[in-house]
Amino acid sequence: MPRKPFVPGAAVVVAAALAAGLTGCTGSSSPDSDAADAKSGGAATSSPAAEPGRYQTLPEACGLPSRGVIRRMLPGDAQALSGTEAQKVYGGQADITYDTDRRVGCRWTRETTAGTRHLGLDIQRVVSYDSAVSDDDKAQAIYDKKELAAQIPSGGAGSPSPAAPSPSASKGKEKGEGVVTNDATDKSAAGKGAADKSATGKSSAGTKGKAPSGSPSQKSDPSTDPSTDPSGSTAPRVLDDLGDAAFLNDKLVTADSGVHRDVTVVFRTSNVIVKITYDQWSTDKTMLPDSQELQDKARSLATELSDSLSE
Repeated sequence: MPRKPFVPGAAVVVAAALAAGLTGCTGSSSPDSDAADAKSGGAATSSPAAEPGRYQTLPEACGLPSRGVIRRMLPGDAQALSGTEAQKVYGGQADITYDTDRRVGCRWTRETTAGTRHLGLDIQRVVSYDSAVSDDDKAQAIYDKKELAAQIPSGGAGSPSPAAPSPSASKGKEKGEGVVTNDATDKSAAGKGAADKSATGKSSAGTKGKAPSGSPSQKSDPSTDPSTDPSGSTAPRVLDDLGDAAFLNDKLVTADSGVHRDVTVVFRTSNVIVKITYDQWSTDKTMLPDSQELQDKARSLATELSDSLSE
């Protein structure tokens, strides 16, 4: 067969067509790319990160409270301490922490013939790693869990107004809720109450409250302990005059070795949560540590710390 003649112009047309096709493919992809870039850029700027907390570091815990406050919280036997002894008692023992920008603490202890007092300070700086949650909101969530765990009576008003009694609170009062005792102590107390009632013809409720809290004559009886009475001024309660949120807890604990009262004050200021623990131990179960005294001193320290952190 005769061969078809070669036409140079046809090759040029084919090459031009192929070039146009490639250019068309490249051009058709550019709108999608531009849209994707625009979408990516829009997502990055659609929701700004939550505000960081006020505090970016923490102070040294043992040096934060004033020496005068520590002296009042750790009274002695009217015996002067040497310089070394005073430094050991009032200087405190720092907690071991791995990141002092996130958590610090300190402990103080003083033993006397009237008993032993312990003071603890724990300061936590909260950082939220969720861009949608601020440091303050994260700190508030942690604080709420602590308040819930403290079992503050529901309906309790803030300081200085006492909490209103509720049916569940009244039931807890009758059972001595908030006072931890062992079985032997419970049985002994129950037997003593029954014997007194039989001998006098009067219930223990008829004589309750005649001795002021913390007086030498007051016995270690849960029914006379103001911290177990939700209607009392020393009952566990929310404090509305301290930091952004605060509460106070007060528990009387009776054990075989003696009796001790534990007072706890927790407050939040911005993204920092401060916890103060203050207790007094006594081997004499007939001598109750004074609830009002311990609470007043713990709140005084909390106020000083709140003011210091706010400076």
